[in-house]
Amino acid sequence: VAIADVLTGLYTVIAILAALHHREKTGEGQEIDISLLDCQVSSLINVASNYLCSGITPKRLGNQHPNIVPYQVFSVKDGQLVVAVGNDEQFRRFATVIGSPELAEMDEYKHNKGRLRNRENLISLCEETLKGKTKKQWKEELDAVGIPNGPINTIEELFNDPHIKERNMIVEMEHPTIEDLRVVGSPIKFSKTPVTMRHHPPLFGEHTFSILKNMNYMEDEISEFKQNSII
Repeated sequence: VAIADVLTGLYTVIAILAALHHREKTGEGQEIDISLLDCQVSSLINVASNYLCSGITPKRLGNQHPNIVPYQVFSVKDGQLVVAVGNDEQFRRFATVIGSPELAEMDEYKHNKGRLRNRENLISLCEETLKGKTKKQWKEELDAVGIPNGPINTIEELFNDPHIKERNMIVEMEHPTIEDLRVVGSPIKFSKTPVTMRHHPPLFGEHTFSILKNMNYMEDEISEFKQNSII
């Protein structure tokens, strides 16, 4: 996924809205300057703050949180699960769920500072226990005590999830060459003006003629482009 492109588009929308608000208040327009690189730097968030405040270059941690433990992906019996233990109280409940309540009373684990220092040992203990049950089993147990968690799904599992279907994140639409075309729906849900998918993804070159016409090319010029295989 071209995440830098997506982020830059989102930041651009925010910037446009802010500029429009400024224009409404002052009557003045302004130039907006946004780069892909700047947006990537901005997305570093807490990792960047860690370095800027401490001067310590962070190491690669994969899917582990740099400041909170345990807060990462774990392998379980039938796949992988994200577990996000955000504070000491949640860790106490988590330790009970995995059958090791004594961990929450041990000096090296009962506070997050200690868990950070002893990350490797603690994660090893958690991994050994968590691999004994399925994603569904752990989710039910962790949900029951308010521990944030979620399965890592395949794309097939994702699009068969009842929540995804209920949120209309799969949209069916007509297409001239593809039967039963399905596309990803909009994550934006308006209460008064719901987002609709009115047009199918265009065929290759479907709108070339109208685009060139809008650019003030004459029909004979467009025909010449076609004859010369330019379009």
